[in-house]
Order: sequence, then C-alpha cells, then structure tokens
Amino acid sequence: MSEPLDQRRTPYLDALDDYADRIPARLHVPGHKGGPGADPGLMGAIGERALAMDVPALTHGIDVGVNPTPFEEAQLLAAQAWGAKRAWFLVNGASQGNLAAGLALAHHGDEVVVQRNAHSSTIDSLVLSGMRPTFVAPEIDPELGIAHCLSPEALEAALEATPEAVAAWAISPTYFGAAADVRSLAEVAHRRGVALVVDEAWGAHMAFHEDLPEHALSAGADLVISSTHKIVGSLTQSAMLHLGHGAGLIGEDTVDRAVTLTESTSPNSLLFASLDAARRQAAVHGRELLEYTMAALAEARAQIRAIDGLDVLDERLAGRPGVFGYDPLRLAVDVRGIAASGYQLAALLREIDDINLELYGQNVIVAVFGMGERRLSEARRLVDALREAVDRVGPDPGGEHASFAAPPPWGELAMTPREAYLGAQEVLPAEQAIGRIAAESLATYPPGIPNVLPGERLTAETLAYIRGTLELGGSIRGASDRLLRTVRVVIES
Repeated sequence: MSEPLDQRRTPYLDALDDYADRIPARLHVPGHKGGPGADPGLMGAIGERALAMDVPALTHGIDVGVNPTPFEEAQLLAAQAWGAKRAWFLVNGASQGNLAAGLALAHHGDEVVVQRNAHSSTIDSLVLSGMRPTFVAPEIDPELGIAHCLSPEALEAALEATPEAVAAWAISPTYFGAAADVRSLAEVAHRRGVALVVDEAWGAHMAFHEDLPEHALSAGADLVISSTHKIVGSLTQSAMLHLGHGAGLIGEDTVDRAVTLTESTSPNSLLFASLDAARRQAAVHGRELLEYTMAALAEARAQIRAIDGLDVLDERLAGRPGVFGYDPLRLAVDVRGIAASGYQLAALLREIDDINLELYGQNVIVAVFGMGERRLSEARRLVDALREAVDRVGPDPGGEHASFAAPPPWGELAMTPREAYLGAQEVLPAEQAIGRIAAESLATYPPGIPNVLPGERLTAETLAYIRGTLELGGSIRGASDRLLRTVRVVIES
C-alpha cells in the first residue's frame, strides 16, 4: 500500500492557475487566447479567469514535463481517495467510461453478461466493441413499476448460461436510489473467473460516509464507472473510471488504451480541473457534507410523507428483491396517492415555483441533491411546492389514477447490437416495423434505459409504450425519428 497522499492538494488546478498567472505567450489553441479573443457574451457568462485557464492538452508543466506531472498527480490522488488501483479522468461523461469498459473487455473475449436496464451508453459500447451480450433482467418492483438491481441468483444463472463470458456488467445504485449487493455479485463473478464491471454513475459519493451503501470498489468490483459530476459536484460532462485491486481480470493497459480511444484529443482543462477540485472536497470534507445533507433530506422526507397522498422511497426499500441498500441522496416521491401522474406533477411544480426535477415517470418523481449542498433551500422549496400542487389536484385515495406503467417485456435478441447497427437497413413506418429487427436503440427519457436495442425484435407493446411516454412529455434517445413516426430496421435476407 502506497503512502497516503495529501488530499488537500489540487495539483492540476494549481498548475492551470500558475499558467494563467504567468500571462504566457499563447501561440496555441484555443482561438480565444485565454480571453482577449473571446466574444463578450462568453466572457460575461464564464468570466475572464475561466478563459485564462482554458489550456490545451500537452502543455509543459501541466500534463507533460517532469514525471509525475500535475495531471498524473491529480489522478493518483483520485485513485487513493476512492480506493482504486488506478483512476482515469474522463471528459465525455460516464458514457465515455462505459464505452471504454466495453472496448477493454473485448480484449479478453467476445461474450459478456449485461444487466438489461443498463444505460444506453452501455449498449453503445456493445455496438463499438462487437461483444455478444447475454442480457439478464433486474428485479422489477411489483408496486412502483420500476427496475431495481441485479440479484446474485440472477447473475449466477446468467453466467451458467454463458460459460464463455469474460465479464458481468451491473448497475448500482439505480436512478431511483436502489443499491445492489455488489459484494455478493463480485463473489459470484469471481468464482467463475470473470470480471465484475459496475456502472456506479450515481454513486460516486458513497465512498465518503459509512452510513451509505458500500461503494463498488470496496465491495470487490474490478472496474467502476463513476459520474463524478452528478453528486460529488465536478462540472457537467466530467467523470472518472476506476480500476479495482482485484485479480487482474481486466488489464490496466487495455483500459488505458480504451480511454484514449474514446477521448477527445482536445480535452477541456476546466473539466479536468473540476475533477481535481471535486476530489479534494470529497476526500477532505465529504463525510461532514454528507452528514448534513442526509439529515436535511431525512427531515424533507418526513415532511413529504405528511402530505396527504404522497409517500417517499427510502431505506424501507432495502430487503425487497434487487434492493440491498438505499442511497438517500435521491429524494424519490411516490405519487400514486394523488390525482395526477408524475408527468403532470412535474409540469405543475415548474409552474408553481420553477422546480426542475431530475426524473419523472408515471408513479415516481426524483429530485437529486449534491454532496456539497449546505443550506438545501431547494428541499424546502420542493416541499412547499408539493403541498401546493397536492392542494390543487387533490388526493386519490382509491388509487384510481395510479398506473403500474411498467415497460413491456424486452423483445428477442436476434443478432448482436453491432451486427444490427452496421447491417443493411431500411426505414419503415412504425406500425410496419412490428416483428422486424431494430437497427437503432430506442431509449425513453427519463430514465434513458433502452426499451429497444439494436438487434432486438420490435413488438407492438413496446412501440405503444414508447409512444405513450412521448405523449406524456418524455423523449427518446437513439431514435433517428424522435417522434417515432418511423423506425430504422434491419433488412433480413
């Protein structure tokens, strides 16, 4: 174990500061030249200092020069803060982490077990890598109609059916806050000699407080995708990829090559700097900030539960199938007891007090809180707006307005996502596409989990579900026709 590093330092951020302070001759990109060439509107929006610190890659004293460079030091600090063997800074979001993970796994084989409610970027990685997935269904909540996590028993069965799999790919925590039994999932995978990859996009903060669910690296995961901006508070689009200290089931060099392949050759220095700074705040002050935030949200949950017709998702979920623990940084509200759907309630909250939610569905709305929020005035605003909204729409004690609204079963996987995505295709009216193999992903937002994958056969039930989501105010990612009038399908011989 290496000596503990000084987590109070921000070497990369400091190096950018030094560069800006020197007022160097900027005979390099970007064209705004540190500010003087910028549009006044941009200068007013992000400030002169941010432009001065917008420095390109391969700048001496920042990410090239004497080793370890400030950039290398920043990543070493991140690895130690999260308990990783190695950490990579990402500028294309956790989506880049999923893409890199798929490409790295493809070095070890061509079959992988994947939790079916994976983020659409995981499916994109299958398209890029060409890996052949065996999909395993998560546990579906019979009351709320939402997908939870993967059970160890389901993973065991999927690996039994896929003896050539080189990895298992799981999600924890979910959009709604359910955390998986990652330690047991890792044990199941490792008994068969396969790596466990965990998309922990929503759980970067869980390493910094003992009352939160165990984070994936400490539970034995081999590769962890971490969307640092979501809760920990780096800039949007910044994320990290962490390699575990396991048995070397995923090669460090292959991950490094995959990160390079999926990264822009012009990464934004401000995104990297925000990761360096967010890591410091999490490592030095994370426990204290989380302690305060969790207490404030516990109070907000109690106030929401007191509103007639509303309930909240909380630690009571733990123990249900597919739920080993619960992440309290998500404030998820069960709206089945009021005379409005989650879609309608979200619109009403915007009207009442400009309340903008992370996610809303038929039965549940989700508000996300950051680790570094101190006063949490937004929680009070949400509670007050919910009271007014329920006063307007009224309770629905009979539950007549509530709807299960679970997506229909996924279609048959007839070919790999890559084969379908790159194969001969045609565009058909949606009603004529039923029974055909999809050549594109159809993922309703929220929550961005594909209802249809490239390579799956389209069903009438799924297309009707997606169209209903659009009518309620949702959207589709991956579709060439965002209104679903047409669908791109494979031309079958």
